[in-house]
Amino acid sequence: MPTGTAQAGRAALPPLTDGPHRRRLGLVALIATFGGLLFGYDTGVINGALRPMAAELGLTPLTEGVVTSSLVFAAAFGAMVGGRLSDGWGRRKTIILLASLFFVGTAAVVAAPGLALLVCGRVLLGLAVGGASTVVPVFLAELAPYEIRGSIAGRNELMIVVGQLAAFIVNAIIGNTLGHLDGVWRIMFAISALPAIALFFGMLRMPESPRWLVQRGRTAEARRVLATIRSEERADAELAELATNTDSEQHQRVLGWRAVLTNKNLVRILLIGIGVGIAQQLTGINSIMYFGQTVLIESGFDESAALIANVAPGVIAVIGALIALSMMDRVDRRKTFIIGFTLTTLSHLLIGLASTLLPVGSPARPWVILLLVVVFVGSMQTFLNVAVWVYLSEIFPLHMRGFGMGVSVFMLWVTNGFLSLYFLSLVDAVGITGTFFLFAAVGALALFFVWRFVPETRGRTLEALEEDVTTGAIYTR
Repeated sequence: MPTGTAQAGRAALPPLTDGPHRRRLGLVALIATFGGLLFGYDTGVINGALRPMAAELGLTPLTEGVVTSSLVFAAAFGAMVGGRLSDGWGRRKTIILLASLFFVGTAAVVAAPGLALLVCGRVLLGLAVGGASTVVPVFLAELAPYEIRGSIAGRNELMIVVGQLAAFIVNAIIGNTLGHLDGVWRIMFAISALPAIALFFGMLRMPESPRWLVQRGRTAEARRVLATIRSEERADAELAELATNTDSEQHQRVLGWRAVLTNKNLVRILLIGIGVGIAQQLTGINSIMYFGQTVLIESGFDESAALIANVAPGVIAVIGALIALSMMDRVDRRKTFIIGFTLTTLSHLLIGLASTLLPVGSPARPWVILLLVVVFVGSMQTFLNVAVWVYLSEIFPLHMRGFGMGVSVFMLWVTNGFLSLYFLSLVDAVGITGTFFLFAAVGALALFFVWRFVPETRGRTLEALEEDVTTGAIYTR
């Protein structure tokens, strides 16, 4: 339940109203989430581009893993750097820089004559993806009213899965119509230059986060921003709350790791953020999104059919994200996490059982495994992916938000990177059966972690959450 502080803060704020300011907030969220669209496309495009790329450039299984995981490991560092940069430089300027990195990285990959430049381009894309994964959710959470913060911040995850679905569809169309051409994979990558350009020019006209502006002492500018995305009465009330909260914490403007480690409550919330991020990745969701074609071929589909069938998880991911957004402001975060990890763990068990009971060569085997993969992806997107990114964007106090988000997402991406690097080797070693039984065991541990340690955040303003985290009140249930 919300604390007394949270309830008082909520009562002091006038209710939300409709009007031009709501449409303006929607436009700002739309433009910012082009960062999520690029995140999704650049991580998903490798799913169909890897095989023709490997054939043209003579890649080995090891160098295929390097090409795939180079983006993911770079994203870990991009998350750390992006979070810190956005604290000092601003959320808006950082997103504009990330748009430039997306474009330059895409150009390098498309023009790459060999492995070296290809990996360099993937590293640039990874830095942009990691930065976007940290900065965009924080930007959205800080712009959104607390009543609809979940659905506004969650739009970024929706755009991520839309980007992945777009990559799967583009791969399927180009792969089956132009697959005979040399360099077909370059066309698949080149498509992502378009949303990068849209993000760059769109963000030039978008406002800065009002919470970041107040923290930097630019109160008048923050008032002007709030007046464009709130009613006049609500803008004044929120500005007063922001100013009061900032004045009470002038002595701890932006905290680095040394300052965080001296406060046990901040250490605890940082460890919870790290744990939630790692748990999300240990479901293996991105292994499916990166190597789904390989999993389906292993299940019994031929290469062309697998490329087309791979669209199905992308479709269910978008549907699940839409359902998640509708629930985000009505269902508690903890309940959502518990349902999600329960369903994904059961999905892993069923995939392992299906691959055991249905022999290789059985006509039912590929279709049953595809159905269960779709169920798994749908469970992830409906109950975990959107909720995790929203949760990470809201649990950290303002003075450590960029740092806390950066560290948590860094660990998320490192976990993702190791899974990307070794997933194909794991499938080769123990097959689909052993791989998904292993994911099921890890999922059970994640479920216990959420039940035992993760506090609730829904229904509180960011300022009320900040006080509860700093004092430790958020941990009392």
